[in-house]
Amino acid sequence: MRYPDGGGLTAEERNRRERVRLAAADLMIEAGFSDREVARRFRVTQMPANRWRKALAAGGRQALVSKGPGGARCKLRAGQLHLYEAVLDAGPAAAGWRDECWTPARIAEVVRRRASTSSPPS
Repeated sequence: MRYPDGGGLTAEERNRRERVRLAAADLMIEAGFSDREVARRFRVTQMPANRWRKALAAGGRQALVSKGPGGARCKLRAGQLHLYEAVLDAGPAAAGWRDECWTPARIAEVVRRRASTSSPPS
């Protein structure tokens, strides 16, 4: 998996970004600085500075706190996840294809095949 914690950022990077948002709120936005000044100070474009200002106005400092990793949560149970990892690690040839190239369509086909032969989740 490319991002093992479920999102594109590490926990450390999410925390760093949160600190930037909160510092912007403390030092700039609440002091009345413009989006342009906030953007220049924190080396971002005006768009995030404007989003921070709106979030702060709508929900206070809590609205600027990190909400954790993004993306959907995995719906597979641990056993299912290990099964699919093993199938993918074995390679496409072991799953019935002639070459060693996994494609999204092939992975979807393997999932469909496995799902149709297994019992529904409880």
